Amino acid sequence: MKVACISDDGKTISQHFGRAPLYVVVTIEDDKIVSRETRQKMGHQHFAASTEAEIPGQHHGMDAASHSRHLGMAAAIEDCEALLSRGMGRGAYQSMQSQGITPVVTDESDIDTAALAYAQGRLVDHPERLH
Repeated sequence: MKVACISDDGKTISQHFGRAPLYVVVTIEDDKIVSRETRQKMGHQHFAASTEAEIPGQHHGMDAASHSRHLGMAAAIEDCEALLSRGMGRGAYQSMQSQGITPVVTDESDIDTAALAYAQGRLVDHPERLH
């Protein structure tokens, strides 16, 4: 099983999916981490010149242009079962689901601890924290 964790530093899970520049992809077999890989992630900095405006009254990142950007972000982890983050927008969360990637908003900041807990079915998702 491969689990992607959003990160700023390659060691901890970031609090903001859109701004973090990295994915740390952890491969788990038999309740052990067998490999770890860092991948670049597209983020807000890549879309700074975008002129699409959000629709008033709609949750952040729910418009078609945002969904398209989220799909671009998901391309780097299309081989992963899950995406762990400590914070993300509702649109990004739903876009990951649409790609068959299970998004999880977690309290856990340590990548290895969170990935193993996910693989063991013990990681709690906090969708109430979506923004």
